[in-house]
Amino acid sequence: MLLGYRYKLKPNKEQTLKALNWIDMLRANYNYNLADREATYQARFIQGEYCDLKSKSVACPLSCPISSNSATSETGEVYKVKKKTGEIKLKTAEEIQITNLPVLKQVRPWYKEIDSTVLQQNVKRLQTAYNNFFTGCGRYPKFKNKSNFKSFTFTTGIKVTEQAIYLPKLGWIGYFNSRSLPEGFKIKSATVRLKADGLYVTLKIEDKAVPSFPVIPVEEVKTVVGLDMGITQLVHCSDGSQYKNPKHSTNKRTRQLLKVRQRSLSRKKKYSKNRRKARVKVSRLHQKITHRREAFQWELAKQLTKKADAIIVEDLNISAMKKRCAIKEDVNQKGRFLPNGQSIKRGLNRSISDASWYSLTKKVEYLAGKQGKIFERVNPRFTSQICSCCRHQDKTSRSKEKFICTNCGYHADADINAARNIKKRGIEIHSFPISCKVKIQMVPEDFREPKQLGLFEMSTFESTEGKRRRAAPQSKRRVPGNSARQLELFEDISANLA
Repeated sequence: MLLGYRYKLKPNKEQTLKALNWIDMLRANYNYNLADREATYQARFIQGEYCDLKSKSVACPLSCPISSNSATSETGEVYKVKKKTGEIKLKTAEEIQITNLPVLKQVRPWYKEIDSTVLQQNVKRLQTAYNNFFTGCGRYPKFKNKSNFKSFTFTTGIKVTEQAIYLPKLGWIGYFNSRSLPEGFKIKSATVRLKADGLYVTLKIEDKAVPSFPVIPVEEVKTVVGLDMGITQLVHCSDGSQYKNPKHSTNKRTRQLLKVRQRSLSRKKKYSKNRRKARVKVSRLHQKITHRREAFQWELAKQLTKKADAIIVEDLNISAMKKRCAIKEDVNQKGRFLPNGQSIKRGLNRSISDASWYSLTKKVEYLAGKQGKIFERVNPRFTSQICSCCRHQDKTSRSKEKFICTNCGYHADADINAARNIKKRGIEIHSFPISCKVKIQMVPEDFREPKQLGLFEMSTFESTEGKRRRAAPQSKRRVPGNSARQLELFEDISANLA
């Protein structure tokens, strides 16, 4: 079993300055390794043979700048030999850059202050970014700056007591022991991360003796729930229940407070101490909003996982939902553009980011796996246009938050209808042995389209007004209004009113 525990550190001033210095040096090393790999690609596949002005050496498609232009080529460590087979292979870029770390410490002695495992994990971090890009799980690696590089990882020499944590070359650091580590678990790594209110450490612990969480067999599943995400209501369940969206960052009070602090930050002089203090206030407010959202989502995820044995959610492409609107060019005037609704969509994108649907579903997935329940993501295509009763698909059936089927007359909340469709798709994927009937609610008579009568055809439809009038006690005084009885073609209305 593999778990992660996070604690807030209490370092002294010297340890804090050293950790911040490490982050700056590791960011520079990360950017150097990324630039080295890009130069390799340019030399081997695009430019061909050329002379590098910095290293004053010749690079050709058969040579790699990572090896030929650095000190590792002098030691002949470009190739590796397998012990079992004796096969000689060329080292990967990751292995070459890790081998180059001792040379880096000789050229730049200040890197000796950093633990060797931290430098190795920094190179592996870049390799992980490349692997995610080539597998389609992420974007191409970018050069890091101070805002998006704030962590480093230890893998060896970590010790933990009830009062302090020992990290190599940083020493014993006090921490807030919010929860004790379980017995039998071994520490695999420790990641130190810089946040607005200080340093945090995340311990990755593992115990191979403890089995992973069991999963309920499909034959034993008795209840299934479908979840549809929204903005006015955060979650709509297939059983008809709804959960409100607290809008942690888009409510009126928070937006006003954030506006005041950002305005104060923009008016401060650049590179001044007052500007630094104002920036800390803004970042701490953002972190406070994040903590509130995280706490609320964990509590909500606990409630959602208790509903059923299987949880089905929609697999949303949130990045595509938040894309900018297409540009509309004016045909009559060249170089002019028509309104495309981007100003309105900006508020929608802000609300989508505040709702944080993916983060919520990941928490539900974690708790469902911890309890051995089935979690599945299904395609959300046309779930809001299909009737959950008769499976008829029609775009006109939905009108904002209402859904009225044009085929069978079934009506419900549009998001709850979508949640029931999501539930049915999950049932079709896993073939659960349960009944998934939905209670049918007929449309009131006032919402139905009236039938076109023939010339001499009598209508059998009786209005609800006539039923209410007949059910009420009859009074001697005549009630004004239209007659409840359907009149014939040549019948006089005055005879009925007399």
